[in-house]
Amino acid sequence: MEVSRRGIRLIQHYEGLRLNAYLDSVGVPTIGYGSTLGVKMGDEITEAQALEVLEADIERHADPVRKAVDVPINQHQFDALVAFVFNVGARAFRESTLLRKLNAYDYIGAADEFPRWIHAGGRALDGLKRRRASERGLFLEAVLSSTWLDEVAAIPRKD
Repeated sequence: MEVSRRGIRLIQHYEGLRLNAYLDSVGVPTIGYGSTLGVKMGDEITEAQALEVLEADIERHADPVRKAVDVPINQHQFDALVAFVFNVGARAFRESTLLRKLNAYDYIGAADEFPRWIHAGGRALDGLKRRRASERGLFLEAVLSSTWLDEVAAIPRKD
């Protein structure tokens, strides 16, 4: 599964575009659409470069979702999870209650974990509250569809 255009736009919206390196809310040098890999203060990029880096960053954050999720998910859920991992990191995702609940087929319980991830630097941030609400909403779009729930119920469980 690949991140859809909608998932990319969600990440772009919440990351914003900055062509000069800056320190994010927890002091990490960041550039472009939230890229932190190898960024140093003083770095500058073009918008075209930012899009190239974003594409690579999205793939880097999609892979942990593909590897860690053991249950059926749809495009909306995949996009929401990649946006989440893009922000919190693969390790936090792999160790999260959100993933544990999801892999236990508790889709609603997993969705209810998104709002818990609103802190950075020890404080709740309004931007993270909005982002998690968007990710949760996207994740739930198909979960609330009885057709999708019927399809998942028909798939043999791995446990």
